[in-house]
Amino acid sequence: MSEFAPIDQLPGGLESGLEAVLMVADIPVSSARLAEIFEVPTARIATALENLATEYDGKDRPRGFELRRVASGWRFYSRADYADFVSSYVLDGQTARLSQAALETLAVIAYRQPVSRGRISAIRGVNVDSVVRTLLTRGLITEYPEVGDGGATLYQTTEYFLERLGLGSLDELPALSPYLPGVADLESLDSATYDD
Repeated sequence: MSEFAPIDQLPGGLESGLEAVLMVADIPVSSARLAEIFEVPTARIATALENLATEYDGKDRPRGFELRRVASGWRFYSRADYADFVSSYVLDGQTARLSQAALETLAVIAYRQPVSRGRISAIRGVNVDSVVRTLLTRGLITEYPEVGDGGATLYQTTEYFLERLGLGSLDELPALSPYLPGVADLESLDSATYDD
């Protein structure tokens, strides 16, 4: 790949090209993939993306959107400051929402992964079979490559889960300590055995 490419001949150059591609992307796009598309070095893509992200956070007038690195690439998102307005625009029923049971199950998986269905049921106190199937169907969780104790299937979150939450990694999940039961309760959950 050369330092100069066909994109450099177009108005706005690489930065405008990146905006055009990312505007239509429905999943994060990696720097390596963007380098292939524009036939320029990955380092040049990385610099251009960082410059665009900084520009959108501009001192004079921040934009209503931001360019964020999440999961395995880059994508445009609405700025969190405007979440209430965006939410009021999105009509009820236009987006498929997760039930309270699905959100609770997803939270258990996110914070305890890899985790078996039996352990999830024990933590939530209810059968989670149908909820786990829903989360699998929506691509928010997947089966962990190894089996648990007694051959139980284990579950973990997916890159799509990180993307939907706008996170780069699981390390960015908020701390749960203010919301957790006492330490003794947690130790009893960890020491118990659960079958799938």
